[in-house]
Amino acid sequence: MSDKSPSYWFPAKSYGFGWGLPITWQGWLVFIGALALFACGAVLFPPQQLLVAYIVYEVAVAALLIGICWWKGEPPRWRWGKKK
Repeated sequence: MSDKSPSYWFPAKSYGFGWGLPITWQGWLVFIGALALFACGAVLFPPQQLLVAYIVYEVAVAALLIGICWWKGEPPRWRWGKKK
């Protein structure tokens, strides 16, 4: 028997829209990689000197993370809490 249920990397939040913390090692790898890229942005594009480049870089990293969450996470929708 094979389990055909989807294996999500990021679960849906219980309240609101979006995803919670990762639940698989692949999700944690993506999450920690995104945090590292965010930190590198401040070094590569110092906000005091290159503010526009810094903002563009950070928005690109955030968009990449959101795209991966959309692809490998539970389908997003507004949630009012888990039903019992």
